[in-house]
Amino acid sequence: MSSILTNTSAMTALQTLKSINTDLASTQSMISTGLEVGSAKDNAAVWAISKTMESDVQGFKAISDSLSLGQSTIAVARNASETVTDLLTDMKSKIVAAQEENVDTSKLQTDIEALTDQIKSVVGAAQFNGLNLVDGSQTDFNSDGNEGIDVLSSLDRNSSGGVIASQIGVATQNLSTTAGDDITAGSDTGEIDVTTLAANGGADTVTISTFAFLDTSGGAAGASAVKASTAGVDDTVTDGLVVGDAIEVKIGDIQGTYRIRENDTAESVATGIKDALQNAGLSTDDYSFDLASTPGELAITNLTSDADIDVEYGVSRGTGLLADLEEIDVTSDPAAALSMIEGMLAGAIDSAAAFGSAEGRLETQADFISSLSDSLTTGIGSMVDADMEEASAKLQALQVQQQLGVQSLSIANQSPQSILSLFG
Repeated sequence: MSSILTNTSAMTALQTLKSINTDLASTQSMISTGLEVGSAKDNAAVWAISKTMESDVQGFKAISDSLSLGQSTIAVARNASETVTDLLTDMKSKIVAAQEENVDTSKLQTDIEALTDQIKSVVGAAQFNGLNLVDGSQTDFNSDGNEGIDVLSSLDRNSSGGVIASQIGVATQNLSTTAGDDITAGSDTGEIDVTTLAANGGADTVTISTFAFLDTSGGAAGASAVKASTAGVDDTVTDGLVVGDAIEVKIGDIQGTYRIRENDTAESVATGIKDALQNAGLSTDDYSFDLASTPGELAITNLTSDADIDVEYGVSRGTGLLADLEEIDVTSDPAAALSMIEGMLAGAIDSAAAFGSAEGRLETQADFISSLSDSLTTGIGSMVDADMEEASAKLQALQVQQQLGVQSLSIANQSPQSILSLFG
């Protein structure tokens, strides 16, 4: 049945043409913007995910800037530590030369004082954007519980969408010549039982003992060393040891310094003092060292025929690693100077190594963040970017369909004209 009121063929052709035009407009939008999902109405779920990931990428760009700033700051500190190490090595050569009797120690002392001034200058100038990690001015605790700084290193997003900023803690290395606060030796901070070593056969043994550590309540009941921030104490609490405390033991002209490390026990502290004294030059030919008889104690016996060898013991908190630098005097005591320089040189080397390790860690993290940003950007592109080859082929097909749709609608619109012939 033909009807002049209802043209079903025209309606069908019109709907088909509308659908083709809609697809054509969408394809043209893809080609012009390069996006398959350009707005939330295209695909709400994919659009939301892509926008969240894009915000993360922008955050990682800020993190890259933070890591670059941190690397530069630590690089300055590392270079300063390495320079100080070189200067201390030069100073050691002067001190070694002063051990010879037939030398002008006053001239050597002048050179040593000049090197001391240069070291102080290097330490004071080792700042980046006002932050100096080697002069002892940084007293805040970082996320690791050490005195130092935190460098923003990552944004960690969990499965529920929460975001947590992560930091890499960098500890300061105090290369200043400023002396720390002395702690009264004795109860829980170590002590010696004699102050004079007699010749073999007399009071020839000194025992170094009584090492205890502050615990999380601030009392000296800890079995091992914790950081001051963990113990919750300040410099006024001196009835136990915390990480960073310096123990100095001097036997005759030889002085060894051991700095408390995290998780140290009484046994490891005793071993550390022994190693420090031997590294400083206390001869195993002249002295015997006993760690085995009583765990947590160090017994040192004088094997020589010399009597009245003085023994000193001291503990300090917050001491700069080079606090004894200005005390070096080869004109009056070259042997003591040699013992002192060894400890300071070891401290400077450890400081440079610590900064080098931290700098390497930041460099690795920066490379990872860069790669991660690239991966996220690629992932976003795979979700929202248009396939241009597919869009081009689809555009041509839709243009042909549009032309056919227009012709089909035209034919359908003309079909009622044939009814007029019935009334001729």
